[in-house]
Amino acid sequence: MIRTEGAALQTVLTLTIGTAGAGLFWAVGFPAYVLTGPAAAVSLATLLGAPTHIPSLLRDTVFVLIGLSIGSSVTPEVLSTALKWPVSLAVLVVTLVAVVFAARTVLMRGFRYSRNTATLAAMPGHLSFVLALSTDLKADVPRIALVQTVRVLLLTLLVPVLIALWGVEGTSILAQSDHIRPVALLVLFPLAVGMGLVFQRFRVPAALLIGAMAVSAIGHGSDLTPGIMPPALTTIAFVCMGSLIGTRFRGFDRRALPGALLAGTITTLIACAVAAVGALLAAELIGLPAAALLLAFAPGGVEVMAALAIETGLEPALVAAHHVFRLFALGLLIPLLVRR
Repeated sequence: MIRTEGAALQTVLTLTIGTAGAGLFWAVGFPAYVLTGPAAAVSLATLLGAPTHIPSLLRDTVFVLIGLSIGSSVTPEVLSTALKWPVSLAVLVVTLVAVVFAARTVLMRGFRYSRNTATLAAMPGHLSFVLALSTDLKADVPRIALVQTVRVLLLTLLVPVLIALWGVEGTSILAQSDHIRPVALLVLFPLAVGMGLVFQRFRVPAALLIGAMAVSAIGHGSDLTPGIMPPALTTIAFVCMGSLIGTRFRGFDRRALPGALLAGTITTLIACAVAAVGALLAAELIGLPAAALLLAFAPGGVEVMAALAIETGLEPALVAAHHVFRLFALGLLIPLLVRR
């Protein structure tokens, strides 16, 4: 009972800090403030020793809500555009390989990481798989976790800024102006959870988010459940998601933090540069907005990048599809690039 009450208080504290961060970032005009503000505020609080915590049930609920929101952006226009996606997916694979080799070289030569530790730390995503493999290969798991966490945090903060500097405004959110009916949402939510659990059984990455996205896409694509998610609900989900990112610094060795921050920052900048080149190339080839493809190519978590796509209105379905494909591509590449 005491442990449960303690976890509840930590959750309230975390969400309070996250909400305050969102308010601060809104006040200064930071892009995607409902996501970036909580991520920055909770990360700082965690590093300063605050007992931050997001329970797994809340985390999973947020993933389902974001998946439902992504699926609501699927329209006949999006489906027709999807015919052009295989070309950009091929470019995405090339950028993934380029990111891994470039970042690995920097980590090995500049930071003296072992080959396997550098390879796994350089991976642009699939964190759970990377950490599990790190343990199996006896790599430096804490160092890999630190670098990977820095990558996710920096991308959450940097990508909205890059998009804002690009001067592009998304329109996907405006495709359907009416809110989804409460009855339709009550039907979609349990179906999304059920689909996510099925995907979990088959070890699909980001199973709950992808399951919810699939259910919502079918409902909206068939016009059975038209309408966008209520803004208040998505705002709450984004604040929780940003807060969740910040809690990942909990329990890390502070002495290892400066080196990991530097390594994570450098490799993230490399990954962003390569992703930007790939996005510009793909934009020229398929005629889609370069800013949307930057989100699609950015080496961040699928949940975070999908949430940013919704918040910015930049082709959420396109972005989510590319990041899901990136996870599966990494699942094939990672075993090929590490040595036992």
